Amino acid sequence: MATSSKAKKTVRLASGRKRARQDVKLNAHNSALRSQFRTVVKNVNKAAAAGDKTKAAELFKAGQSVVDSVADKGLFHKNKAARLKSRMAAKIKALALGA
Repeated sequence: MATSSKAKKTVRLASGRKRARQDVKLNAHNSALRSQFRTVVKNVNKAAAAGDKTKAAELFKAGQSVVDSVADKGLFHKNKAARLKSRMAAKIKALALGA
């Protein structure tokens, strides 16, 4: 992304300035949601890798709503959310079968 390193030009039109202000706010909100999403997935995968079935299942149950809400908001595609939920569920199921 070479364009991000360049200084952005200021917009002259009032509607453009308002759009730029809104974009800053939306970007911060989307970044927070994306971070929360990644944290949920990471925590479930960590618990599954550690072999802690109960903790992984508990985190997965709580994290499903986060994954779905991020997909509903359009931050990620619904298929990506479904794929990640499926993979996390498969890891938890493998823990149950292995124990």
